[in-house]
Amino acid sequence: MAQYNNLLLENKGGVLFITVNRPSKMNALNIETVKEISAAMQEAYDDTEVRGVILTGSGEKAFVAGADISEIAELNEVNGRRFAERGQDVFSMIEECPKPVIAAVNGFALGGGCELAMACHIRVASENARFGQPEVNLGIIPGYGGTQRLTQLVGKGKAMELMMTGDMISAAEAKEIGLVNHVTTSEGLIEKCLEIMQKIIAKAPLAVGMIVDCVNAWYDKEEHGYQTEANSFSRCCGSEDFKEGTSAFLEKRKPEFKGE
Repeated sequence: MAQYNNLLLENKGGVLFITVNRPSKMNALNIETVKEISAAMQEAYDDTEVRGVILTGSGEKAFVAGADISEIAELNEVNGRRFAERGQDVFSMIEECPKPVIAAVNGFALGGGCELAMACHIRVASENARFGQPEVNLGIIPGYGGTQRLTQLVGKGKAMELMMTGDMISAAEAKEIGLVNHVTTSEGLIEKCLEIMQKIIAKAPLAVGMIVDCVNAWYDKEEHGYQTEANSFSRCCGSEDFKEGTSAFLEKRKPEFKGE
């Protein structure tokens, strides 16, 4: 296996555990970590001994608490588009993986963390998990596929509400609206994920991969939803509201948006 700065990888009986390991940053996704997730997923694709992937975060406080705001604050309309498209590409690798990918969501799954969980095929959450897409508080929108996958999972009305308010919801509500498949105790989280994984990897691998292909085909990306998201994310990065939102976050004050 390759060496990683921000991930821990371990193959346990054919199940590759990928753990985002930035506990001091609540496992926030910086650009380096997103690149490493891409490399780790490529290992999962290529290694014939890997039958499935469980993706989680280190510690009990956070799965992934969002993106690195200090990096996002440096974006503009030009590089903002590439930022979004790069993340979309990596998360599509997860969504399109022919091997089952289960998110073990422990603690906060906000912003890019929620988007990361939604890219996985199945989501299992601990009771203390919290979900949200709070990007609107920064004057931007989800840029790693969140506008598309949240709508697919919970429906248009609830997706609109969650993204426009930036509200955070509990694991119980996430299960109620279809965002997660199961809720467990913190202690039982990995055990539940392994229980599901063992059922799946006992089946025909080719058929499992084809189920992934067929289900994803229902959501036809040729309809340009992801490109619309990247374009809109880019436009937000060129706005004064974005500058105000990120500055307010980093300065720990309330933003004053002006619609500019």
